[in-house]
Amino acid sequence: MTDRQTDRQTDRQTDRQTDRQTDRQTDRQTDRQTRQTDRQTDRQTDRQTDRQTDRQTDRQTDRQTDRQTDRQTDRQTDRQAGRQAGRQAGRQAGRQAGRQAGRQAGRQAGRQAGRQAGRQAGRQAGRQAGRQAGRQAGRQAGRQAGQPDQTRPEQNRTDQTRQTDRQTERQTDRQTVQLLYATLPGGIKTHDVIYKQINAFIRLC
Repeated sequence: MTDRQTDRQTDRQTDRQTDRQTDRQTDRQTDRQTRQTDRQTDRQTDRQTDRQTDRQTDRQTDRQTDRQTDRQTDRQTDRQAGRQAGRQAGRQAGRQAGRQAGRQAGRQAGRQAGRQAGRQAGRQAGRQAGRQAGRQAGRQAGRQAGQPDQTRPEQNRTDQTRQTDRQTERQTDRQTVQLLYATLPGGIKTHDVIYKQINAFIRLC
């Protein structure tokens, strides 16, 4: 074997060993870099994913919180508005009912007082008219009958004379009462009750 052949073999062997060693080192370095890159990528991806998840969770939480707050606020507002409207309606209804009751009570009291005053005035007017009619009738009857003889007692009058005098007095009294009531406010129809009372009073005279 010549030296050339030996050198060639040695070179080949050396090259193979060098290539193997170089390949191993390159593979190791590449693996390290790949691992480091993967780790960095994973870390970055995890961070980005966490951030995105946190943002989405925060948004969802905020939306839910806002909805809950809005519902609570709306309920509170509705209750407050309902109470306010109820109070206002109650006050309005109370005032209306009070006014209605006041008017009704006023009318009732007015009618009662009017009736009472009417009765009192009727009685007073009846008495006054009766007295006036009696006086007037007496004067008229005295004028028509002439001056009576004071020396002759009443018992000496005959029954016919007494009946005639009574009829004359009644007729005169009726005319006098009609005259009086024609001058009163409302006329005879308004004072019909009083008129009947006075007629009854005249019949008793």
